[in-house]
Amino acid sequence: MLELRALSFHRAGQPVLDGIDLRLGPGEFVGLLGPNGAGKTTLLRAALGLLPARGHSSLAALPVRERARAAAYMPQGREIAWPMPVEALVALGRIAHPHSASAADRAAIERAIAALHLDPLRHRRATELSGGEQARTLIARALAQETPLLIADEPIAGLDPAAQIDVMRLFRRLAGQGHAVLASLHDLGLAARHCTRLVMLHQGRIAADGPPEAVLTAQNLARVFGITAHVAPGPGGILFQPLDTIGGGAP
Repeated sequence: MLELRALSFHRAGQPVLDGIDLRLGPGEFVGLLGPNGAGKTTLLRAALGLLPARGHSSLAALPVRERARAAAYMPQGREIAWPMPVEALVALGRIAHPHSASAADRAAIERAIAALHLDPLRHRRATELSGGEQARTLIARALAQETPLLIADEPIAGLDPAAQIDVMRLFRRLAGQGHAVLASLHDLGLAARHCTRLVMLHQGRIAADGPPEAVLTAQNLARVFGITAHVAPGPGGILFQPLDTIGGGAP
């Protein structure tokens, strides 16, 4: 689904990504973790060919239309500028397909609207929605592309707790159906419970990569995030609770 080899990117002469090697396969829901400034958004954009990075990305190597059929992207920025109905905005996800007004396209749009519980909002102008409703609409637009790979940058930021859980369950179901999902996340607890694999970035490099219990160790959390936490198995997945910053005082 995605292969990155020696992917690097510099900004103002400083390394933001430094030699990233990463592969994603069908059935994986990978949570991309790291503190602010670790390079998460840069990695996602470079993987998509949206930045002039060095190294190899299997997505960036594709022609634009093929890339749009291979991967859907939900960026971190969620500003919706056009006062168009929610249903029409979700339908934009079908543009990359050759027959964007077919019965198959209509069915894909309806599946995406249902998955994000947007039916009551389908005729509302997207610019009039709350921030959380706009986020759900943009996720639905990405889902409507029905691509093998979904890349999402902080998709649950700003959502209420129930909506966050719904989205994480949806991504896990997509992976279970043979898709691959790569999402940058700040909620380590939800990442631990729902992702099949975690990749932890630190200063532009991969600091840890593996199943949640192998990545969310005391050593990794202290080195990368500067925190202590309680991590334990629980019903339905790992339970994660941050406890304190290293040193226990103000920075």
